[in-house]
Order: sequence, then C-alpha cells, then structure tokens
Amino acid sequence: MAEHKARKRFGQNFLQDTRIISDIVNAVRPQADDVVIEIGPGLAAITEPLARPLKQLHVVEIDRDIIKRLKRLPFADKLVIHEGDVLQLDFRSIAGMKKIVGNLPYNISTPLLFQLVEVADEVVDMHFMLQKEVVERMVAEHRTNDYGRLSVVLQYYFEMEKIIDVPPESFDPAPKVDSAVIRMIPNKGRIGIADDFNHLSRMLQQAFQQRRKTLRNNLKEWMNDEDFAAVGLDPTLRAEHVAPEEYVQLSNYLLRKNAANV
Repeated sequence: MAEHKARKRFGQNFLQDTRIISDIVNAVRPQADDVVIEIGPGLAAITEPLARPLKQLHVVEIDRDIIKRLKRLPFADKLVIHEGDVLQLDFRSIAGMKKIVGNLPYNISTPLLFQLVEVADEVVDMHFMLQKEVVERMVAEHRTNDYGRLSVVLQYYFEMEKIIDVPPESFDPAPKVDSAVIRMIPNKGRIGIADDFNHLSRMLQQAFQQRRKTLRNNLKEWMNDEDFAAVGLDPTLRAEHVAPEEYVQLSNYLLRKNAANV
C-alpha cells in the first residue's frame, strides 16, 4: 500500500514498536467472542494482532484515507468500521460489554475520557495510550500538583493503573512528549456513591477553577463556613488537598441540605 503521511490535524503518531504493540495486545487479552472497540486504528499496527483471535473487531476512524486502507486489509471482513469523529459515536449502539483500546490523540483525550464515563456500566476494561502527563493526572493522588477534576471524576468510576511507559521513538513521527498506557477497570462507588453525579461534576469544576484560591473562595456561591464545619473540611484548603471521597461526601451533604430547605 502507498505510504500514509501522518496528519497533524488528527494528532496522528503511528506506533511502530513491536514490543510495545505486543504488550498492549497481551494486556487487552482479546478472546474470540469479546466485543472490542479500537479507537484510531491508524496503520493497523495494533489492529492486526487484536483482530487475530476475534470474530469481529469494531474500529473508529476519522481519516478517509486510512478507512480506505482498512477496507483493503487481508482481515477486513472481521472489521466493523465506524467512520467519523469518535466524540460523536454512541458507544451504547455497539451491543454487549465492551473492551475499548486506542492510541488517543492529545487534542481529544480529555473530552473522550469524560464521554466514556457515561458508558462505564457497559465496559469490561479500557486500555489507552496517552501523553504521560495526562496519565499522571488521571491516577494522581490528592495533595499532588497533578491532581484535579479529571483525577476525581475518573477515580469515581474506574480503578486505574499505568502499565507501560512508551518513549517517543516508538512512534512515527516521534512526538515531542513521552507516552504511557493506562488500564481502566470500572469500579463505580470505590470512593463512595454520589446522590447526583452531575452535581458532583459541576462542584468539582468550580472547586478547581482557580487552583491557587481556597475552597472558601472557589465555592462561595455553593456553601458557607457552617457547611464546611458540618462536613469537617477546612475552608482554607485548596482544591488539590481534598480527597476524592471527601468531594463525594461534600456533594451529597449540599444536595441533602438543599432538599431539606425546599
């Protein structure tokens, strides 16, 4: 096939390190009847070994030239190609408990991760290659600089583990940053159950909006010092000093307080 030139607007960096490819496929452990979705198959480096044991493999691709290449692959009859922007894909339209895998472009990684939260109940596991700094934000513990809204939201729904470090030379073209592969396994409730996740998410957005300010300042429209005292939180703390489970408790307290005052 003719050589495909990576397109910057799609954030394309093609994995070519056979050892890393093998490690990723071994982590996914595809079995014949699994429902596997690969996001951004690119030049099929992971697609081919993923598809080998499967009866069918779903792939999501936006690049029309790559879609043409996929349709000409020797194992194309196994592929169900979803053409277009993955951010527009209804993952629930693909029936069954899903394994999702992909090398995610930086420009869509955060919105896509938030989107996948909404289908966590239909996911077995997810394995994604991301910029290493994003992975570190995802798994970050409170009281660290990497900890933020993304950390809390994803840790609410998933157990996460960085499993593979991937250097720039593993790609063509080589990116200017290090990458890593993260494993995400749904485990809703590991930090408590929110009465209303949307409320929790909005509160987190507000709490982390200005990281250098205190909770008292960032959440002044949400609560007062009596509320902080009721949940045992110091209002002079910054957002990164509050543990994920404490945010869940705080959201639930505010909801119940507001309901009682109606």
